[in-house]
Amino acid sequence: MHPVYQHIKKELSSFYAEGEASAMAKWISSDILHLSTMELYTGKDMNFSTKEWKEVEDILARLKQREPLQYILQEAPFCGLSFHVEKGVLIPRPETEELVEWIVSDCQKAGKVRILDIGTGSGCIPVALAERLPEAEVASCDISAEALRVAAVNVKRYGGKVTLFQADILQDELPDCRVDVLVSNPPYITESERGEMEANVLDWEPELALFVPDTDPLCFYRRIARKGFDWLTEGGALYFEINRAYGAETVRMLEECGYRDIALRKDLSGNDRMIKAVRP
Repeated sequence: MHPVYQHIKKELSSFYAEGEASAMAKWISSDILHLSTMELYTGKDMNFSTKEWKEVEDILARLKQREPLQYILQEAPFCGLSFHVEKGVLIPRPETEELVEWIVSDCQKAGKVRILDIGTGSGCIPVALAERLPEAEVASCDISAEALRVAAVNVKRYGGKVTLFQADILQDELPDCRVDVLVSNPPYITESERGEMEANVLDWEPELALFVPDTDPLCFYRRIARKGFDWLTEGGALYFEINRAYGAETVRMLEECGYRDIALRKDLSGNDRMIKAVRP
């Protein structure tokens, strides 16, 4: 491996697990120093400018403060696309890619399907769906003006095919809303789970998009499910990303709301992570 890669990995090894340090070293080597895969693995001698090397050292200093690399570079991959991200939005996760793939698989032959995403964040879910389902009409909302600003950057980047609007889903009504697919990855981490979280999440990602009270961990799911009966067409589908600890409870809640054909799926790590339910 290239000596620069080895240096970056060594600098991070005291702060991150080996696999994470290795992945970040590869990302920095390719994104900042523009090393090709061949150059990375052959260790070919190269000269880097003072500016490039200073940028690498600055990034390493920020990483040692547990700032996520995605925020430093202001880019995050998701579903084969690259999304602009800032501190005010969640960093897209691989588990959410699995949710998008489920929806795409179900809808790719449906034609002009209408989709509403609740809690847009960076816009990764609605933009990815609009890219993969070109005939779909996609809208997305968020309570955060900062998130909507970031999402608008990504919507514009990929052709402006998503309609964005501001709404507090726990309080606001959405007039004239009629869709075939309702999807949400809402806040679902309970306050009591804070102690289990890594500093690069807890200290940097927006609490508004992360946490729910211990007393009502399904508050967003219940509200969206109940309103889903007003918003979804007959036979329309609701898709959630969920807290792995509340799979059974979320299924029961959806049953009590009157949904049918409820399916709970595990993510690639074997955790309960996604639910689909159909409006009768």
